[in-house]
Amino acid sequence: MKLNVIRQRGLWWTISAICILAGIIAMVTLQTQVGAPLRPGLDFKGGTRLQVELDCGVPGNCDKPISLDAIREVLKSQELGDASIQIVGQEQRAALIRTNTLSVDQRTKLQSELESKIGKFDVAKTQIDTVGPTIGRQLFQSALVALLVSFAGITLYMTFRFELDYAIFAIIALFHDVLITVGFFAILGLTPLRTEVDSLFVVALLTIVGFSVNDTVVIYDRVRETIQLNPGRHINEIVDDAVNQTLTRSINTTLTVLLTLFALFFFGGDTLRNFALALIIGFTMGAYSSIFIASTLLALWREKRGRAFAPVKTAEASSD
Repeated sequence: MKLNVIRQRGLWWTISAICILAGIIAMVTLQTQVGAPLRPGLDFKGGTRLQVELDCGVPGNCDKPISLDAIREVLKSQELGDASIQIVGQEQRAALIRTNTLSVDQRTKLQSELESKIGKFDVAKTQIDTVGPTIGRQLFQSALVALLVSFAGITLYMTFRFELDYAIFAIIALFHDVLITVGFFAILGLTPLRTEVDSLFVVALLTIVGFSVNDTVVIYDRVRETIQLNPGRHINEIVDDAVNQTLTRSINTTLTVLLTLFALFFFGGDTLRNFALALIIGFTMGAYSSIFIASTLLALWREKRGRAFAPVKTAEASSD
């Protein structure tokens, strides 16, 4: 079965437009609610990170693993219900709590309440860190610079390896993937889950950019090769053939990666769950944009610019 990406390109673009529009609406809504297009986590807005571990030297203190529900009850009693909690270690004897910035008295009170409900903590293994809003802004700025530098580098590489129009539409496809991923997390931030983003989310976006452009390069390389071998063919036919010739490779690569990411999502713990989810969304969109967006935009551009057919080399030109 041959996939006709050119004939149905209006459908692919409509699907992308709906996803992007929904994300933008969610980002605007969050901007009015929390002052940011995404719900910022501790890394960006600042806050307190508390890691505690049960003291197994106390008789009977480690007989049971730490109860997540018990920690939530304590946090709610301290009006810290929006804090994130992660049980650490295979034996579940340690907990990592991220919450808004707490004073010394608030931290002391929280630790005392936790000990009364969970058990005695090992003082030597208790860690308390505070991230200020200034550091959070610096992280955000560094993340933005990293994304812009990656886009610039990819543009130069694609222009050097192919042509400028190839590079432009590859970058548009990358923006498509990043926008949909960011928009999805904005939507999750509006739900009761109140999903936040941290520095790992930025790492996920950079990884998505690298993965997405890889698929696009494979398709573009086949398009360029087909143009060189068959310069008299229409660009629409060339793009359709290039996509179908690389389709199995793109699907197999994406599915293989997604299997690993789903395992990470379900079994990797709370800290890595949002990271894995971002990669799942981004990698799926990366394969989608490479097949249905970057290729079809290139074909439309070449057609509108009067370059639907590559110039055929004549015998005289070849001998020169």
